[in-house]
Amino acid sequence: MIKKQLWKLIFLLGHFLITAGLTVGLISAEWGLIPLIFLISGILISGFWVVLQSQRSKWWKQRSTQAGTNAILATLAVLTILGLINFLGTRYHLRTDLTETQLFTLAPQSKELLRNLPQPMKVWLFTRDQNYQDQELLENYRRQSPNFKYEYVDPQARPGLAEKFGVKDFGEVYLEFENKHQLVQTVNDNERLSEIRLTNRLQQIISNNTAKVYFLQGHGELRITNNQTNTQNSITQVVQGLTDKNFTALPLNLTENPQVPDDATVVIIAGPKQELLSGEVQALEGYLNRGGNLLLMIDPNTNPKIDNLLKDWGVKLDNRLAIDISGQGLGLGPAAPLVTEYGQHPITKEFGNGISLYPLARPLEITSVSGVESTPLLRTKPYPSTWAESDQQSEKLEFNEGKDLKGPLTLGVALTRKLSTQVTPIPTSSPTSTSSPIWTPSRTNANSQPRTKESRLVVLGNSDFAKNGLFEQQLNGDVFLNSVTWLSQQDQQPLSIRPKEPTNRRITMSTAKANLLSISSLLLLPFLSFGAGAMIWWRRR
Repeated sequence: MIKKQLWKLIFLLGHFLITAGLTVGLISAEWGLIPLIFLISGILISGFWVVLQSQRSKWWKQRSTQAGTNAILATLAVLTILGLINFLGTRYHLRTDLTETQLFTLAPQSKELLRNLPQPMKVWLFTRDQNYQDQELLENYRRQSPNFKYEYVDPQARPGLAEKFGVKDFGEVYLEFENKHQLVQTVNDNERLSEIRLTNRLQQIISNNTAKVYFLQGHGELRITNNQTNTQNSITQVVQGLTDKNFTALPLNLTENPQVPDDATVVIIAGPKQELLSGEVQALEGYLNRGGNLLLMIDPNTNPKIDNLLKDWGVKLDNRLAIDISGQGLGLGPAAPLVTEYGQHPITKEFGNGISLYPLARPLEITSVSGVESTPLLRTKPYPSTWAESDQQSEKLEFNEGKDLKGPLTLGVALTRKLSTQVTPIPTSSPTSTSSPIWTPSRTNANSQPRTKESRLVVLGNSDFAKNGLFEQQLNGDVFLNSVTWLSQQDQQPLSIRPKEPTNRRITMSTAKANLLSISSLLLLPFLSFGAGAMIWWRRR
């Protein structure tokens, strides 16, 4: 009896050593001395046991042996699979976000910023509460770049560090980058760390300068400030979005000074209702000719008198109205084109098949012009889903051959024009002078240094998409902000899809409804289930 027990222990020891060796090697991913010793010892012991047992008896033919062998092989297979799963889980991070709004997935803009971090960056959270939701967000950031780090700090335990950042209250979150500090937000039980705020502050602290964006005013354009009498005609959300991207939004009135300021990175004309004066148009043309950047958002049934300016770029405003009947099932009217097709351009390269909306839009006609490179940005669906309607007063919108234009329609275009200038060094003093030369424009000669500049123009046949309320819908805000970013010609600014606010899924109900829900779930439903079970039992009895 003792001898049988000893052989059994030897048998178990061999398999234990083999399992231990496989587990240690797979999990650590290093087949060093210890896992090899386990494996070799286990194999030798098991082999020795099998040889002796086969010589002593017809052990292999016994039914118990076959059943035991199958059980051992199954156990080894399960352990091997578990070891491989642990190894893969340690080496590779595979995550699937099944939430409707991709709540646990970083936006493309956040990923692009993190992948292009030039220097190490750190997030300091001055709080004792290490919230799981905040940590999960920060871990998502950390996975994108080895330059991103974060640390929780108790401001009372490390008062010197808290004083360095100027911490005034628990829960303050700061960014540190190249000896610069910036407050992100204050987290508490009611407000957790936000990807939108963290990414915006990240972009602001990386950018070295603030570009100025001027909005032309005086022709019924969309207002960049709140107006209590007409809030629907404001684009304050646009201004906030530009501020988050380190732009400064300023008004521009060309009737007071008929020249675009030299510090204007981009000039925006958003939905003018009246004509521009000829002097204003000339000022805009001069601005473009010296390397300026212009964003035009022109609604249908308006004529700002900029046809000559657009003609030089090969763009013509179509006076018809873009009709799209494909979105009626989604609650959209036929005059609200729904765009899911975008051009191959830096502004829209990350959009895929995303949705953007353009209520009351006009098509654009694009022709080739020497020296101008154009790329359509926004394209509607093909006919019969979309067309350009000429009879806008008709109660029944239908396509009329010869008058209307079949889709797909172009609602937005991006254009680039190269501008070359020549500069020549001209000394301002005699040959014996030691003063430095001044660089001034001159005629072309052998010693001149050519310098190439670029002028950019984006034309959109709609301005309503940028109004408060619609700006945050789908990709509308991304279309606008990416257009401004591309026009600004700042390479460090990412062109991608911004983070979105998570959808509020909270259920708001009165106290009476909450009590009714509690009573029904705790008493009514269990009682009904018990009653149904008792009735079934009684009938079967």
